[in-house]
Amino acid sequence: MANVTFSSPSMPRDVTVYAVAGDNKTLLAVAQANKLGVHFECQNGECGSCLVQVKVLGTNRPMGIALTEKEKTVLRYAGKITAKQIEDAEVNDMPPPWRLACQFIVRHEDILVTF
Repeated sequence: MANVTFSSPSMPRDVTVYAVAGDNKTLLAVAQANKLGVHFECQNGECGSCLVQVKVLGTNRPMGIALTEKEKTVLRYAGKITAKQIEDAEVNDMPPPWRLACQFIVRHEDILVTF
């Protein structure tokens, strides 16, 4: 299980939900299942409308989270990721802070999602 806390100025308070790690649900699917207002349009990683900031909570080293090619392209175009951050994600398993909710697969770690 993973605790996923959603935070947004458009919400009256932060909301923490439990997500089953490893079931291949995206962060966007978790938000939709819990009726949280993460904005989206294409749900395919091409438009960038579901851009979120993800912070791993706790003291353990963050789990390596693969970036899809679509996600890399959209994040680079939006100026939210650098070549160094992509290299760190691919070589050192250090996830970047900005992700697309439709591409991010929830892992067994507690995270704070700001949108």
